[in-house]
Amino acid sequence: MTNMTERAKALDEADPLRAVRDAFFLPEGMIYFDGNSLGAMPKSALEIVSEATQQEWATDLITSWNKAGWFALPTEYGDMLAPAIGASAGEVVICDSTSINLYKALFAGLSLRPERSVIVAEASSFPTDLYMIEGALSSRPGLEMRLSEDNLIDLIDESVAVVLVNHVDYRSGQLADVTAITAKAHEMGAVVIWDLCHSAGIMPVDLNKHNVDLAIGCTYKYLNGGPGAPAFVYCAAEHIPHISQPLSGWWGHAQPFSFETGYAPDAGIRKFLCGTQPILSFRALKAGLDVLAPLDIKDIRAKSQSLTSLFIELVEAQVPGLTLASPREAELRGSQVSFSHPEAYPIVQALIERGVVGDFRMPNILRFGFSPLYLSHADVVEAVTRLSEIMESGVWKEPRFQARSAVT
Repeated sequence: MTNMTERAKALDEADPLRAVRDAFFLPEGMIYFDGNSLGAMPKSALEIVSEATQQEWATDLITSWNKAGWFALPTEYGDMLAPAIGASAGEVVICDSTSINLYKALFAGLSLRPERSVIVAEASSFPTDLYMIEGALSSRPGLEMRLSEDNLIDLIDESVAVVLVNHVDYRSGQLADVTAITAKAHEMGAVVIWDLCHSAGIMPVDLNKHNVDLAIGCTYKYLNGGPGAPAFVYCAAEHIPHISQPLSGWWGHAQPFSFETGYAPDAGIRKFLCGTQPILSFRALKAGLDVLAPLDIKDIRAKSQSLTSLFIELVEAQVPGLTLASPREAELRGSQVSFSHPEAYPIVQALIERGVVGDFRMPNILRFGFSPLYLSHADVVEAVTRLSEIMESGVWKEPRFQARSAVT
């Protein structure tokens, strides 16, 4: 273990991101491996939100829509996010929730292919993606959902209107092939929507480079925007003049304050907006975007791969009984590692009590998310030590770890 500790120390000393950890609140003694569900809080969020409440809201009140620029935040912050996902200014808008934005994106994609009726998705997709497709099917007769159990690319043919793919599988961390899937969809004349919830802010996505049509994602995971932070929509510039979305609210109107009776969509990315946005949540999100802005996404990805590879190596060497459920090759996984065990839930609960916070996913997955902005290689070594002690002692078998909470 001494050798491993020294190795981790050397890796951390050479880490170009090591100083970023100081930008976040992290409870003393906690090793936080749940950034793929909720990112840590940036310290600057306190000041930013305080300014938004005490000055912008309490003092300036409604004048802040102009004075503080509230009305422009969806596109202003969208442009801040754009470089991290390989988009250009004017192609990203931050608004609403991931599910709502997915609904918009599905119908936007269908609007580009009105003569087609098939939506292709993964059977293993995050459930809300499939739920929203079901909702789309129920609201437009004739639509069909085609689910892939294995190789999604084989389902894409000339009848397909829209292909919806998760960039990172939420259970296993498996990466989908953006290049191959997007190319096949375009070859068949289909539109592609990428769900970036588990990749935005943690790895290069290169939407423009891969000619992606549409993408959606959340900002409360690796972008550290806070619980319930607004999500985002990306639309390739070439599609914006021709695309439409079904939630034609007044914020997406070309002249929202003309209060016209008929709807006329904005000519730009604001056409994906619907109603009034949660300004305090936007202000909290800015703290996360500010932390990310000066960083090189390639450095973040490199550290992510180093952390996850070390974790796999140590768990397999020191913790018998767990089975790797993520790709072994670093280039094939996102920034999470999953192991399976028949008693995954109580093991995770016991680990949380010991200060190592991961999470559980049905039916038997221990899931660990790695944010390179505030995790170190030393954290990995210590976390595996605690996990090993829990498994060796069998403490996870105690009744208090068996009871299921509402949120698992």
